[in-house]
Amino acid sequence: MDLSKMPNEKKLYLCKWYFRGGFAMLPFLWAVNAIWFAKEAFSAPHYDEQKQIRRYVIFSGLGAVLWFAGLLAWIITFQTQRAAWGEFADSISYIIPTGIP
Repeated sequence: MDLSKMPNEKKLYLCKWYFRGGFAMLPFLWAVNAIWFAKEAFSAPHYDEQKQIRRYVIFSGLGAVLWFAGLLAWIITFQTQRAAWGEFADSISYIIPTGIP
């Protein structure tokens, strides 16, 4: 979709919708929102809705980065500590790797 062909009110509505959608445990929407609207928020000629779009873009970017950092921390912790956690790790695993008793 070409954002330059959309009216400014529709851009704000779409940006706000993507931001709110990210709260439904969909951080990918925050990442898309931050990337897709970044040019519109920071380098487009000034218009009334731009200040709100900029705020949503910044918060979407921060939310996506924090979510992905948390996910990465969990993945690293689980992968390195799974064997030490014993039965608990087995109970939260979908696939139990073989080779480590």
